[in-house]
Amino acid sequence: MQEKSSSLLATNFYNYETLKGILQAASQLNQPIILQLTQSSIDYMTLPVAVKMARAAMQEYGVEGWLHLDHSDSYELVARCLDAGFDSVMIDASEKSMNENIAITQRVVKLAKNYGANVEAELGYVAKLGQSKEKTGFTEPDEARYFVNETGIDALAVAIGSAHGFYTMEPKLDLERLEQIHAATNAALVLHGGSGIAGYMLQEAIQRGIVKINLATEIKNIFMNQLKENLSDSNEIDLRKIFPPAILAVKELVKEKLEIVKNELIQE
Repeated sequence: MQEKSSSLLATNFYNYETLKGILQAASQLNQPIILQLTQSSIDYMTLPVAVKMARAAMQEYGVEGWLHLDHSDSYELVARCLDAGFDSVMIDASEKSMNENIAITQRVVKLAKNYGANVEAELGYVAKLGQSKEKTGFTEPDEARYFVNETGIDALAVAIGSAHGFYTMEPKLDLERLEQIHAATNAALVLHGGSGIAGYMLQEAIQRGIVKINLATEIKNIFMNQLKENLSDSNEIDLRKIFPPAILAVKELVKEKLEIVKNELIQE
C-alpha cells in the first residue's frame, strides 16, 4: 500500500509585514501553516500584540494555522506563552546534559498538558546563529528513543546535518540516520535550519519522517534585501508604498517552500 508523505511548514514572523507575506502565500495555496515566535520577536512586538496580530491575521486570510513558541530556553517564557494561548511550545535545553535536558523538558510537558498544548524539544547539536557549523553532535537513535520515552514530548527536533542561518557550503542531511531515528520513536520529527537546504533534499527528509520544517533566515533575508533595493533608488517616505514589494518577496518565497512540503510525495 502506498502512503503519501507530507510536512508542515513552520515560519517565523518578525512584524506585520512578514506575517502578511506568509499568510498571503498560505491563503493562495490553501495550505495550513505554523507561525513561530522566538523570545527576541516577542520582546520586539510584545507578547499580547504578537499573539493578537497572528490570530487576527489568520482569520483575515482564512488560513488554518497554529502559533508556536520557537527555541525557548526558559520555563518562565513557556508558561507566559501557554497563558497567552499558544498551541505548542519548544523548550530547547539541547546544550545542557542529557539529564538536565530531560528534567526541564519533563516540567514543560507537565505544564503544557494543563493547556492541551504540544511540546517540542531538541536533542543533538544544531548550530545556532553565531555558533560553529563545523562542530558535529548528531542525534543518536537510541538516545532519541530514551529521551522521548522519558519526557513524553510530542515533537523532537533532530540534528542530522542542518544548521540555523546561512550555509557556507551545500548541506548534506544524514538521511540514513533520520530513518533510524524515525524507526526508534513515534515522536513527530522536526528539521530546524530549513533555510538554504535544496528542495529535493527537504523532500527526501519528508519521505523519511520529517513532519515539520522550520523556515526563518530566508524570510528575514529576502524581506530586508528587497527593502534595501527599494530604498536605494527612491526618496519615498511613505512606508505603505515601500513595504509591499518586500511583502511580495516573502509571499513568493513561502509559496515556493509550501509547494515543496505539500502532500504530493509518494512513499512505498
